Amino acid sequence: MRGLALAWRYEHAFRQELFLAVPLLITAAVLQLTAIERVLLIGSVVLVLIVELLNSAIEAVVDRVSLERHELAGRAKDLGSAAVFVAVALCGLTWGLVLFPR
Repeated sequence: MRGLALAWRYEHAFRQELFLAVPLLITAAVLQLTAIERVLLIGSVVLVLIVELLNSAIEAVVDRVSLERHELAGRAKDLGSAAVFVAVALCGLTWGLVLFPR
């Protein structure tokens, strides 16, 4: 729980994603969906939050080691950001495929 509190306090991107996650999770809960569809929608949103937490952890460790610019530090941060992007894209694709055929 401390990690979630720290993410809320220090990570702007996490707060933004959480503000988007809440209405999406409520929407997934109230729509007439099969159990599998509901799990896909909720799971894709939660996955974005998980990946953002891991990305924030990577960034914190890299910054702790050194604030100097280093190719590997930049690569680690870029790869973490890419993971968040892929999770967000998967979330959007999942929601689109589940909701738009209706």
